Amino acid sequence: MASKATQQPLGLKIFAGLFIAFWLTLAAFPFMWTLWGSFKVELDFFSIADWTNSLTGKNTEEVYGSPFTTTGYAGAWIQEGFGRAVFNTFIVCIFVVCTSLTIGTLGGYALSRSNYRYTFWLLIIALIFRAMPPITLVSGYLPPFFQWNLWGILPTSIIVLVAINQPFTLWMLHSFFQKIPKELDESARVDGCTQFQAFRHVIIPVMWPGVITTALFSFLLAYNDFAVTAMLLSKENQTMVPKIASFLGTTQTEGNVMFAVAAVVSATAPLFILVMFFQRHIVSGLTAGAVKG
Repeated sequence: MASKATQQPLGLKIFAGLFIAFWLTLAAFPFMWTLWGSFKVELDFFSIADWTNSLTGKNTEEVYGSPFTTTGYAGAWIQEGFGRAVFNTFIVCIFVVCTSLTIGTLGGYALSRSNYRYTFWLLIIALIFRAMPPITLVSGYLPPFFQWNLWGILPTSIIVLVAINQPFTLWMLHSFFQKIPKELDESARVDGCTQFQAFRHVIIPVMWPGVITTALFSFLLAYNDFAVTAMLLSKENQTMVPKIASFLGTTQTEGNVMFAVAAVVSATAPLFILVMFFQRHIVSGLTAGAVKG
């Protein structure tokens, strides 16, 4: 039974509960509002004459006989082929994550166990490279891609995204490996393991939450990228974010805003599911090494 000294006042508990509820409502409102509006027509969702039309769906009911319609989703997925962009996005994300983690785990482990002075400078160079704006890297890749006729296909964006993402994964995984005692490697070597076997069978299982956390951040970088994929991919090979931008149109071409709204909901929903599914691994990965045993 908790002592009176450790019990929180009832007023503080109520205030904390109300604050958390308010914060969650405020944080979730943009997505929930977009989700609600994706089932309306543009005249309702962006109503200027009467804002209540976005709630009642007055114009939507006049056009479709119901205050809700899935026309935006049908237009985005069927008419404009948003499904192809979704497929391209996941292909890019899978290859970026797998390549970045493979290089990052091997490089981070090697640097964390190295006693040479150049290790520090390699990490500093990687940090400087990561701090550079991605657009500067894209401009450097464009000439050879055009010359070798490689522009517009998915591998080009994968190469550039890995180059942008690799310093981050190297730094993050290096910090995780440093928290693991070197005695584990030495014990595995004494038991007859090679260096790689010790890395594979002993070290990786210990820092698995760190690998998952790094993989998730790498996935989000590729999933949400616009600058690289918009410049390096052709219209047929667009990923989700550039495809959503194309729904908005330009000053020369007319777009369909409701297609973009429906596509935004379609692109955001998987992220909520992904984070909720891996939340325990993310928390344990981010706090790994905070307390030493």
